[in-house]
Amino acid sequence: MRVFALLLAVAASLVHADERRSGYEFMSRSTQAMQDDDTSNPAMLWVLDGEALWQAGKPSCASCHSNMSGMKGVAARYPAMSSGRLMNLEQRINLCRTEKQHAKPYAYESKELLSLTAYIALQSRGMPIAVKDDATKGKALYEQRQGQLNMSCAQCHDQYAGHRLAGSTIPQAHPTGYPVYRLEWQTLGSLQRRLRNCLVGIRAEPYGYGSPEMVELELYLMSRARGMKMDAPGVRP
Repeated sequence: MRVFALLLAVAASLVHADERRSGYEFMSRSTQAMQDDDTSNPAMLWVLDGEALWQAGKPSCASCHSNMSGMKGVAARYPAMSSGRLMNLEQRINLCRTEKQHAKPYAYESKELLSLTAYIALQSRGMPIAVKDDATKGKALYEQRQGQLNMSCAQCHDQYAGHRLAGSTIPQAHPTGYPVYRLEWQTLGSLQRRLRNCLVGIRAEPYGYGSPEMVELELYLMSRARGMKMDAPGVRP
């Protein structure tokens, strides 16, 4: 009986995995076409800036990472434990800046940090998300009701995925394309910016950029998308 129950659980998880859809699949054909064509994808402007920043400075990023093939799959593995703590890709970039380049860290949502993140994320395009660390804390935050509306992330993105909210389709919250160019923002933005938008939307106090809560949430969202292919930098409504 235990073996049969285990097989049923595995089968259920496989069915759930087969039903996963990225935010890309919820978009209109015109928005998908914008993302698919690098000459039309506005996020590629940040990628070009990121490529220039990669070569800039003494030492530069390229001084240590001379072959960009070494960056393949990196974005798909973050957030991850590094230097004794859980950090996302932006924090890892800034750690390199302070420890290796002896430079000031870039501010969250700054053009420089978004550009470098987009350039590195592009190297993982088409690769499966492969985060490994324990996402238990992030799962609890995802399921926690909060704010004046007393809502959780799970209510929207698990229970009502595919429904419409204010004219937009609610996605399943699989962050395959970050950083993304959002047409609503008219600029590139990080996953943490999107998370903060959601928290404000339910009238909750948003966690600070780079806070442990934000990074734990990122890890959980990436763990839910484990095995799905990266399509960063993406375009979203």
